[in-house]
Amino acid sequence: MLLPSRTAVLNQMYDQREIDVAQIMAELAPQYGQEKQFNEAMYLEHMMALEANGMVELATYDLDEHDKLVIYYRITDEGRATVDKYVDKKYRLV
Repeated sequence: MLLPSRTAVLNQMYDQREIDVAQIMAELAPQYGQEKQFNEAMYLEHMMALEANGMVELATYDLDEHDKLVIYYRITDEGRATVDKYVDKKYRLV
């Protein structure tokens, strides 16, 4: 059984300093890559929803080598507390 995608994103960020959508997707691809909703637009939406709820915050942004905007996020204390409270230890990435 897999965690819901948004919860998996938050769980993946637990020990990360700063991470962008492409990095999260690369890390979650083995488990979630076959899902229809596994696309950059959906995962950017996950990040924005987590930000709106105070679970993550914008860390920095930059342009990549193709002049595409890359936004880096970091998990907040509230996000870590949420993972601690709601994600079973067997799903933790330790």
